[in-house]
Amino acid sequence: MSRPTTRSKNKRHRQLENDDTTTEILRKIHLTGEITDDDVNQLYMITKPVCQGCRVNTKDNPNCFCGLIPPPNGSRKAGLWQKMSDIIQALGPDPCKDLRASAYSPAGLTNLGATCYANSILQCLYMNKSFRQGVFSVEPDVLNRHPVLDQLARLFAQLHASKMAFIDSAPFIKTLELDNGVQQDSHEFLTLLFSLLERCLSDSQVSKARTIVQDLFRGSVSHVTTCSRCGKDSEASSKMEDFYELELNVKGLKTLEESLTDYLSVEELHGDNQYFCESCNIRVDASRSIKLRTLPDVLNFQLKRYDFLQKTTSKKKITSVFSFPGKLDMRGRLSKPSQVELIYDLSAVLIHKGTAANSGHYIAHIKDENTGQWWEFDDEHVSNLGHHPFGEGSSTSNSKSNRSDAVVHSSCTGGDGTANGNHLDPIQLQHEESSVGSHIEMFSSTDAYMLMYNLSSKKNGASTMEIEGDAVFLHDGISLPSHLCEEITNLNSSYVDACEQYKLKKKRELDHITERRQEVRSVLSEAPVHSVEEPFYWISTDWLRQWADNISPPVLDNTSIQCSHGKIPLSKAGSVKRLSTGAWTKFSKYNGGPTFAKGDHCLDCLIDVAHTVVCADSYRDRRKSMKEIAEDVLLAKCEDGAYYVSKAWLQQWVKRKNLDAPCEADAGPTMSIRCPHGHLMPEQAAGAKRLLVPEKLWLFFYEDAITVKPDDSSGCSTFPSDSEECPECSNTLSEVACLEDSRKEMKLKQRQNHEKLATGKSIPLSSNCKYYLLPSSWLSKWRSYVTASSKHTSFMEPEILDGVINLLKCEKHSRLLERPPKVAYKRGSFFQKGSTTDRLTIITENDWKCFCEEWGGTEENGISAIIELCSSNDLAECCGGLPMCEQPLDLQNEVNNENESRQPVIRTCPE
Repeated sequence: MSRPTTRSKNKRHRQLENDDTTTEILRKIHLTGEITDDDVNQLYMITKPVCQGCRVNTKDNPNCFCGLIPPPNGSRKAGLWQKMSDIIQALGPDPCKDLRASAYSPAGLTNLGATCYANSILQCLYMNKSFRQGVFSVEPDVLNRHPVLDQLARLFAQLHASKMAFIDSAPFIKTLELDNGVQQDSHEFLTLLFSLLERCLSDSQVSKARTIVQDLFRGSVSHVTTCSRCGKDSEASSKMEDFYELELNVKGLKTLEESLTDYLSVEELHGDNQYFCESCNIRVDASRSIKLRTLPDVLNFQLKRYDFLQKTTSKKKITSVFSFPGKLDMRGRLSKPSQVELIYDLSAVLIHKGTAANSGHYIAHIKDENTGQWWEFDDEHVSNLGHHPFGEGSSTSNSKSNRSDAVVHSSCTGGDGTANGNHLDPIQLQHEESSVGSHIEMFSSTDAYMLMYNLSSKKNGASTMEIEGDAVFLHDGISLPSHLCEEITNLNSSYVDACEQYKLKKKRELDHITERRQEVRSVLSEAPVHSVEEPFYWISTDWLRQWADNISPPVLDNTSIQCSHGKIPLSKAGSVKRLSTGAWTKFSKYNGGPTFAKGDHCLDCLIDVAHTVVCADSYRDRRKSMKEIAEDVLLAKCEDGAYYVSKAWLQQWVKRKNLDAPCEADAGPTMSIRCPHGHLMPEQAAGAKRLLVPEKLWLFFYEDAITVKPDDSSGCSTFPSDSEECPECSNTLSEVACLEDSRKEMKLKQRQNHEKLATGKSIPLSSNCKYYLLPSSWLSKWRSYVTASSKHTSFMEPEILDGVINLLKCEKHSRLLERPPKVAYKRGSFFQKGSTTDRLTIITENDWKCFCEEWGGTEENGISAIIELCSSNDLAECCGGLPMCEQPLDLQNEVNNENESRQPVIRTCPE
């Protein structure tokens, strides 16, 4: 069982003992007028021992310096003693963290909100060495004429030679006028970018740059239609169309080979889809297929991951596993056999993370052509994946690698030795097996959205980069042009300067923090004064705490502990600390003041405090006895009442604690019973309840009120027991009471005249009676008014009836603007249907006449209505009088008729 905590209880007990001791000393001083050194030592708590290790800095011990600084391993949320990491963070972002890891590490691109799709495509293009060289070879005058091309070259130059780990893509994105907050499809972005770059590069005189997009990414296909009767191809079959990517189906297919087979498969045209053969001059069965004519150096496969749902007219992402090889032999896929090897290496995988088609996140896994290393580009973050496109040793569910012994999958070839209409002979198959190798490395992904393959070529050595002076030297054959080299050199120089400035700033700040902490600990360690006889100095506790907490120490300020006599008053004994001479000497460099030494306690203030304490004891005892009399008054046990006071004020006065002196709440004992004319308020007025108190209690109240507010005599007006009530206020209250009685009588009469309307009950309707239409909103306001009690004055009177009725009529045609309410048959009678939701309410003729008398209405101005029964199969007809303005589309009223075959209809009446 744990030991009970008694710290707070003992502390309160010691505090009471100290208070009693202080009171006794002050009483002695008041009686004798003498102050000894022992009295001063006890009153200013100088004799208390030096505190050793309390948790907080106590106010009742000037020798306690605990809690001014945290423990050795502690910290605070702000100031000198906060964590070093927080102090460093306050210096601002560290530019050194943005330094590129090495010359071999690619740089990332900033995401401006939803521009990951553009960043992924730009990284794929930049990492293509040939495309990068082409962009760098564009002439400066061509760049000046085409801002998009110019910003692309600058972006590539920074990715190429900047010292920063990521590059700001904002200038390029803004030049394209893309919306940063809207994510687009990466495939559509690449298509539009290629089209724009082709137009811009066409102005270049450098052949390598002018056709770089076409040379790298453009291939050709033809759509061949063959007649099954004559065997001839259509004229359009000979036409070749350019492509920059092949869009392959993914749904229902597992591998890239299957998707290619599906893309090049033969479609049979028959029935309604028959082809009109110009040679045969008739519609005949035919076959249609796509033939690959030429292939680009960079083969781009767009995987159709999004499936359109006709029911919901939305797109759904296909997240099935899709496999693709590390090497791809495309020679057998051409329409005509090629004698040249067409082995493609996987160079990039664009990945779409997420399940929704219109959101998610794009990243790119790209292979460095020089080192063979794979890198993951996720906006600003670039990670090394090793020699595996999904990371070394990866075995995740959405990306994995496996080995396949088959060189050519069975799905690629048919039984007759053909593949998708392209001839494959045994020599080709043997050549494929020898060229590709005995094993094909396969990769799988559920999120792969675009695949890029580069035509195999001779491997280059590792790329290294050095930046020296104003020139950028690259050992892989790519160098920056002079106009870009100067810009990058300046950017790198500015970045290096920013890093150095931050390092110096950080070092100065940390050195200053360390020096300040050592100073604070040193001063506080020698601050305590261990004996009464030693010389010492007084210091403000608030200033000492600020000095120990702030990184930049303030000017010494002791003015807050100084009295009007220029000394230390007793009231500030809990706000000061005793400092040793050595500690005070170290504070001299902070200037300020004033200086208070050992004997600078104020004797004048001490004598005043002693007088105040004695007077407070006398006042407390007197107030206690007055409180007993006041309680008797409230209990009606006092019979010698002579003066009136407010009953509510007296009740609150009794509840207050016994005080040493009057407070502001003691003012105004008669304020609420004094009328504006300065007389006694009639007791029936609101808040004017009063009680008679004895004369000595009243004199006590009066004395306190004058002490608190000497300039305000209205709050303590004297009303003896024979005071008369104000005649003017009495007459006013009588008139108000009469008016209220009249209003109550009027409301009661109206409730009786319109009993069903007041209670909200439905009125049974008959075809032989005459009715009137009334706005439901006005009727609701009337009902709230006549049923509200006199205490609730928030319910305003309803408007004049004639004005409300006129709002229901069209000013131009004097016709009815609202459709009459519908009627339903229930329990053998007709009632208004939906009376709580209709804008109009049906009332009886008698109710209408009473309302006209009560609320200023004219009987002839009313909108009357009759209940006319008709066959349930017939439409209602308007009988004239006040027809609807702009005849409504349908005047037929619905009815719930359980037993009758006739249906009631409300019509506007001609009367």
